[in-house]
Amino acid sequence: MKYTAILLALFAAAIARPADAAKLAGSRPNIILVMTDDQGKGDIAALGNTIIRTPNIDALYARSVRFTNFHVSPTCAPTRSALMTGRHEFKNGVTHTILERERMTLKATTLAQSLHEAGYSTGIFGKWHLGDEEPYQPQHRGFDETFIHGAGGIGQAYDCSCADAPPNSGARRYFDNVIRHNGSFVSTKGFCTDVFFQAALGWIKDRHDAGKPFFAYITPNAPHGPMIAPEKYKQRFLDMKFDADSAGRMGMIENIDDNMGLMTSKLKEWGMEESTLLIFMTDNGQAGRQGRRGGKPVSLDFSGYKSGKGSPYEGGVSVPAFWSMKGVLPAGVDIAGLSAQIDIFPTLAELAGAKLPADQVEGRSLVPLLENADAPWADRVLFTHVGRWPKGADPEGFKHKNCAVRTARYRLVNDKELYDVQKDPFETANVIDDHPDEVARMRAAYDQWWAETVPLLVNEKTPNSRVRPFFKLYQEQIDAGGVPAWTPPEL
Repeated sequence: MKYTAILLALFAAAIARPADAAKLAGSRPNIILVMTDDQGKGDIAALGNTIIRTPNIDALYARSVRFTNFHVSPTCAPTRSALMTGRHEFKNGVTHTILERERMTLKATTLAQSLHEAGYSTGIFGKWHLGDEEPYQPQHRGFDETFIHGAGGIGQAYDCSCADAPPNSGARRYFDNVIRHNGSFVSTKGFCTDVFFQAALGWIKDRHDAGKPFFAYITPNAPHGPMIAPEKYKQRFLDMKFDADSAGRMGMIENIDDNMGLMTSKLKEWGMEESTLLIFMTDNGQAGRQGRRGGKPVSLDFSGYKSGKGSPYEGGVSVPAFWSMKGVLPAGVDIAGLSAQIDIFPTLAELAGAKLPADQVEGRSLVPLLENADAPWADRVLFTHVGRWPKGADPEGFKHKNCAVRTARYRLVNDKELYDVQKDPFETANVIDDHPDEVARMRAAYDQWWAETVPLLVNEKTPNSRVRPFFKLYQEQIDAGGVPAWTPPEL
């Protein structure tokens, strides 16, 4: 009888997870992480959009493990900083997207550094946005291959170090851009998102042919504004009587989808589907939620949320997260456990057999959930703060402004609104007076987090740089002989 019970227990354990799940830790897959810019849940057809066509992202969604309760930061650089370090962006000094407050502390160890030390080739293609001054650039933060624009977007230029190369403005913005490739500028041809994917795929094929495991971090700046797309992508929306900005933004998303299709077809052609983990996510909630059609205001938000980018509510931070690996991860599985961008570092490190930096990573490995969607997942507390208070101001005066505390069930916003997001995911009813004990626990957790975080806000008193590094480097290269043309790889 005892022997039979043991057999039954072993059988139950065996069928509770995919056949290869036990091999996930240390399995050392190739890793491709695609993170788009300002694209929300409502910008994907599979998640409810009835205007934008995203057949390739929809297909990825269908064959993926989907983290349906996945959270990031409210804006660009903060999410990227938290993803790269496995901890809240404020603990890296990142409280804004410009004015030297986007610079990620040099004391942090990055995901790329950990993977590189574990024997991975590491490449970034697109947007870095964690410091344009040389020590902060990705080639000094663990990336072997870098192919990036400057600042927080192509053509952006502020009165500080956060500024892209000067040619990337006017008619050239998003087309025929100057890109910094492994420290030197090259001149590209074509639409920026196409170029970033082309560069990434060429490098991926090279690493695959060399038999080298790799981490490809593909971060197009689309569909971040300005809303510029190739004519063939925006024309369909213009024909539907949408305004030019809305047509451009939706066109950018359909262009991203085509590039996702190109990438997945190449992975199949090169025989890489079963050895490559493909992750798709976005960096914050949807921007461009309102537009015009036929001259009249129209909502472009299909998510149901009451807010988008830059907000501490669900709509600002709840984003798509699809994880796919043919034959290894199950298809079409939803995981509702509370997860976040800070979990990516420990997850990928565990998969790669990489070491975590001591006393830094605060996220959790998602490997148990990837192995078994029903695995126990203890409740946790996540913290959101939009930041962006005036430079030089005392952060204490903004402690409870544009902030939130999130558990599996509740979101406490600005210390005065409580939402039961399990029952009320779109945050319509403030129930703060109904749950005083829960509010007290969340306030205590936030107070502790704030006290340990404020001393790490290292960029708040940093003077704005008088030098725009990308401007300076570009001019130096021009003076030294010019900017060569970039040769696209053969795919």
